Amino acid sequence: MLDGWGHVSVRHNLDPNRFLLSRSLAPERVSAKDILEFDLDNNAVNDRGANLYTERFIHGEIYKARPDVMAICHSHAPPVIPFGVTSVRLKPMYHRAAFIALGVPIFEIRESFGMTDMLIRNGAHGRALAKSIADKPAVLMRGHGATVVAPSLPRLVGRSIFLALNATLQMQAMALAQGGGTINYLDPEEARLIEAREGYGLNRAWEAWKRKALGK
Repeated sequence: MLDGWGHVSVRHNLDPNRFLLSRSLAPERVSAKDILEFDLDNNAVNDRGANLYTERFIHGEIYKARPDVMAICHSHAPPVIPFGVTSVRLKPMYHRAAFIALGVPIFEIRESFGMTDMLIRNGAHGRALAKSIADKPAVLMRGHGATVVAPSLPRLVGRSIFLALNATLQMQAMALAQGGGTINYLDPEEARLIEAREGYGLNRAWEAWKRKALGK
């Protein structure tokens, strides 16, 4: 789900006012030695002379506003882009994407800052994004990508993957329905019941994703 410019962070397990994020690298190149510690004002505790992600402000400002969030992913997954630039809203197509029923708002940076290069470059940008996501599991960023949050790293990875996959499936279903068919989305109550046990069985996928990421 990540291209050369995406990034993932996790709240520090020993200090909720710190988070861990790599130095500025393409995600596939990140290793343990590249992980840095940041405070919630997005300052590296010790940057060791490394270049930092410009958009680290996404992470600190959301952690500051959302004590329930333990992990954050910012990506530019292509399937979600159309849903951030049209009036067609993302809806949950299948059980693994039930969290979408909780709401996926669209962040429009122009509303607060006018014309920009669309990057989250400072605390004010990050706070506006955190306000937009509110208490939701994800936010689409118009013409940019998406930011996904979760109460654990495994659930974050799952949500990031299934958000993009649901977008692809929804576009396919909408194309099939153009001739007069209908789309049977998840019912809100189904989504509530699924989300209530979300994480059930996730460990199987989590172990497979880790092995794939580590090339094993």
